[in-house]
Amino acid sequence: MKAERLAVPDVLVLEPVVFGDDRGFFFESFNQRRFEEAIGRTVSFVQDNHSRSTRGVLRGLHYQVAHTQGKLLRVIQGEIFDVAVDIRKGSKTFGAWVGATLSAENKKQMWVPEGFAHGFLVLSEMAEVLYKTTDFYSKEHERCIMWNDASLAITWPLTGDPLLSSKDATGVAFCDAELL
Repeated sequence: MKAERLAVPDVLVLEPVVFGDDRGFFFESFNQRRFEEAIGRTVSFVQDNHSRSTRGVLRGLHYQVAHTQGKLLRVIQGEIFDVAVDIRKGSKTFGAWVGATLSAENKKQMWVPEGFAHGFLVLSEMAEVLYKTTDFYSKEHERCIMWNDASLAITWPLTGDPLLSSKDATGVAFCDAELL
């Protein structure tokens, strides 16, 4: 597995070694030992999630103020632009964001550690995203930051207005968010 640290170095893009021939391909989509070597710490995953979304859907920016979740994401169909925002008040990269294109074709994964808000935009006709989390979902602790907050200035590759859930459409400004 190849691990690339992004501009916010706690966020990594992981690229598996893919073995392919005229029959198809094979790769390890997860290996606990190699994953922990790449991120430099021990992690336990407790939940797997699967989402399906159509083109133009933007999900996020989500996080939990208690029971914070690290997330390991990959796309099994389609393509997304995946974003992580550092919401750790004491961090050198507080308020910074990073993004990467993940797709079924490139097989890249993104590690978004605890202490980050997360979101993604679907670039293909449809996308299915699988992700592991380090803690369980906690509705009462979930928060949402506006996807288009001016102070964050995330460069989403949009061609029009995104499709948002009611929760995402009412996200709060970064300056008003309950942060970690």
